[in-house]
Amino acid sequence: MNFDLSEEQEMIVDAVQKFVANDSPVERFRKLRDHEIGWEKSVWKAMAEYGWLGVEVPEELGGYGGRFIDVALILEQLGRGLVPEPYIASVVLGAGLLVKLGSDAQKSAFLGPMIEGDTSLALAYGERQSRYDLADCRTTAKKAGNGWRLDGTKTWVLNGHAADQLIVSARTSGAPTDRAGISLFIVDGQAEGVRRITVPAMDGQKAGQVELTGVEVGADRLLGAEGEGFEALEWAVDRGAAAACAEAQGELSELFERTVAYLKQRQQFGVPIGTFQALQHRAADMYAEVELCKSVSMLAAIQADDDDDELRKAEISAAKQQLTHGGWFVQENAIQLFGGIGVTDEQDEGLFFKRVRVLQGLFGDADHHIDRFQAQARFAATD
Repeated sequence: MNFDLSEEQEMIVDAVQKFVANDSPVERFRKLRDHEIGWEKSVWKAMAEYGWLGVEVPEELGGYGGRFIDVALILEQLGRGLVPEPYIASVVLGAGLLVKLGSDAQKSAFLGPMIEGDTSLALAYGERQSRYDLADCRTTAKKAGNGWRLDGTKTWVLNGHAADQLIVSARTSGAPTDRAGISLFIVDGQAEGVRRITVPAMDGQKAGQVELTGVEVGADRLLGAEGEGFEALEWAVDRGAAAACAEAQGELSELFERTVAYLKQRQQFGVPIGTFQALQHRAADMYAEVELCKSVSMLAAIQADDDDDELRKAEISAAKQQLTHGGWFVQENAIQLFGGIGVTDEQDEGLFFKRVRVLQGLFGDADHHIDRFQAQARFAATD
């Protein structure tokens, strides 16, 4: 497969690389770990001015009409600097669903301001009991006058603690685990009845627990058709998984390159430890895994735009599996080769390690995606 970038894509990558180097190096992330929301609205605005928040949004809606692979290229470079702004939550998940399902009025009211960097979005779908089962939705939405009344709790919502608008999955009909009967609603983050709790994550970033108690929204806040939100939700979460792989690729590449540089610098017995054949072999194996992760991640990003749902699911599940197993090989060997200092907070390598570990579990871990892949294969064999 030809992975050569177009001239426009090369310009995007170059611009993001310069942004990370000049405006958002790892040192910035270190300082933001103690920040109230964990990211800066001024930097979010700057990313909007570069056009990155609307890169995949159609031109008629104010975006640049790119493809998901363009989003993936941006995320890979952002990963190299551990840039904490809510790109996956807001651009991939939130904006993606608005473009797919939103009415003209909804796109104008909520998509436009996000593209301009004035607001951010979040997708609230996970619940305590649901794990990776998107159909396991106990949050309810009941008719109330001309609108709806929402009740329930969503956990580990990316950017849920800071988003201006939340896209919330809620059950409008059916049993608790039915795929049919799930609807999506746009809820203001500051709406009456919304309680948000900031949750610190293992990687130093922040997420939110969102509690909805009698939250009333108008009929115009229903996103898409009533009771038919499951397929769009699954589509969005799949794109989130592909985005997680893309960002993790940047962090794995950075982790590998930092490890090789350390092997050339660290001396033992009067010579760099990188001259030891055993460590050279270890580094070569790490390189092979980084390249495998890159290949399947790019293929998943390409297939994220495919109309064939089964093909999309298969390639994204394969990428998540490789990220977990191949990525873990890179992570554990990087830490081991750095020795004891690799796990200290003073070393940046530990920050990359933790962020990749979180991304490996987001939107389905390896076990979930292997099970899904096998289920699809069995279905195809009997079809």
